[in-house]
Amino acid sequence: MVFSDLDLSRRLERAEGHACLQFAEARRDLYPDSGAAWIECAGAYAVFDGVDSPVTQSFGLGLFEPLTPAALDTIEAFFLDRGAVVVHEVSPLAGLATLDLLCARGYRPIELSSVLHRPVEQPATRNNLAVSVRVAAEKEAALWADVSARGWAAENPELLGFLEQFGAVAFAREGSLNFIAALDGIPGAAGALSLHKGVALFSGASTIPEMRRRGLQAALLEARMRYAFEHGYELAMMVAEAGSQSQRNAERQGFRIAYTRTKWRLHT
Repeated sequence: MVFSDLDLSRRLERAEGHACLQFAEARRDLYPDSGAAWIECAGAYAVFDGVDSPVTQSFGLGLFEPLTPAALDTIEAFFLDRGAVVVHEVSPLAGLATLDLLCARGYRPIELSSVLHRPVEQPATRNNLAVSVRVAAEKEAALWADVSARGWAAENPELLGFLEQFGAVAFAREGSLNFIAALDGIPGAAGALSLHKGVALFSGASTIPEMRRRGLQAALLEARMRYAFEHGYELAMMVAEAGSQSQRNAERQGFRIAYTRTKWRLHT
């Protein structure tokens, strides 16, 4: 049995942090003038992917080493020198001393998310023959990015261009696989699987509006779980907005909440 303790939080936060630093490295490779970069400080990863990127933040603060004012100085300078706001994803297992220091430095909470996990197991095979899932080939990078962006931009069409570029970077990231689900041969959903030291991070799942509620997301989850199982990964992970439909969907698929994480932003 896996317990929701400090060791688990370290594994999960490291897996997500690693996926995000790989994203920044992919951004730097595709766009050398982007300034994308990352550092490790006091056991935490600080990632810069651009001033407007949701990847620009730190992961693992206070989990691997006690957080000190000097370490926080270094991390804050990393973001501020690049013109970015300072944002940290902080596990409650980082402890009260970490939260106390953040409060003393003028940070405020801006977001809550549920970090979920479950054992990786051989999934049951579904009988929906109309739905197929495959790992996208390198030549399908543009297709995957398009499907992903159309799904995410359904409620905010003005973000389509940003999301297409975001998807192209995600596709190029090392340590991740990109899956496409199709209905009757027509691509309609996309999802990613990032792999790190026994942890399989399920992320980036989106479905274009006209193909929703047709079993594509269930098939994507099954295919990614099967891949993780067949390649020896033991722990599956998801992150969702606390109390959201995405969280409920994950719980229906056997995921359970490890902890509720808080995103903190420095107000200057």
